[in-house]
This record gives sequence, C-alpha cells and structure tokens, in this order.
Amino acid sequence: MSTHQEHVSELTTEKEWIEAFPIMNQLRTHLNFDSYLQLLQKMKKQGYRLFALYDEEEIVALAGIQLNINFYHERYVFIHDLVTHSSNRSKGYGEKLLHYIHDWAREQGAQYVSLESGIQRREAHQFYDEKMHYDKWCYSFRRKL
Repeated sequence: MSTHQEHVSELTTEKEWIEAFPIMNQLRTHLNFDSYLQLLQKMKKQGYRLFALYDEEEIVALAGIQLNINFYHERYVFIHDLVTHSSNRSKGYGEKLLHYIHDWAREQGAQYVSLESGIQRREAHQFYDEKMHYDKWCYSFRRKL
C-alpha cells in the first residue's frame, strides 16, 4: 500500500515558477507566460513569495504571499494569490495550504493574515468565511489610471 505524500515548498527557481504557471494562470487569466515571469521577478524583489502544495510530485495549489507592516495590521501576511488546480478543487488542498501559511505567518511574528477576493467569487468567500473563519472587515477599492 502506497503512502500519500503531500508537502509545501517555497518556489524559488525559474524552473519551479515555470511549473507553477499553468495553475497560476487559472486564477490570473490575463497573464501570459512572459508577463508572469517578468512580474514575478519584480514582485520577488518587493518580498513576494510563492508557495506550492504538492501531492506526490505534482503542484495542486499555490499561494503567493508577502510579509508586510502597516498601522492597522501591524506585522501581517497578505495573500495576493491563492489557487487550487481546477481538477483538484474541493479536496482540502486550499485549506491545507492556508493552514501552512497561517503557521508560517505566526513564525514570522505576524498578527494577521489578510487577503482580498473578487466580488463575484461567492464560493471562495464562503470558504474563507465559514471554513477558514476569516472576518469580512473592509471593502477594497481601486481606480484605473
């Protein structure tokens, strides 16, 4: 009987980033391969970190995060990207990856983990609210320039 091997790793090499692109592209559909790599390299310089949950040797979910400090959260982790591969949704992978990020954030001395989710993503909101116990505490606004 084989054992099921799941683990989380930070993706730090271009080879790993390339492997992650098809999954990230399911969330960030506007990105093409070149824009993804260019933006990722710039974001890494600002503290962005990309973590992957592997099942065996296959990436099944990704979390792109950044450790930040501000007046209202103090030290916190912001989740910029959280996506589970479309063929692996509702298997608990997102929850496992978020628990890993919560533990990582605590180890970094963070007070909170924060994220934003598109207005239309009702299932994701239900997941964050009911399953992961996130608070809806503000609106996020933006203006195209």
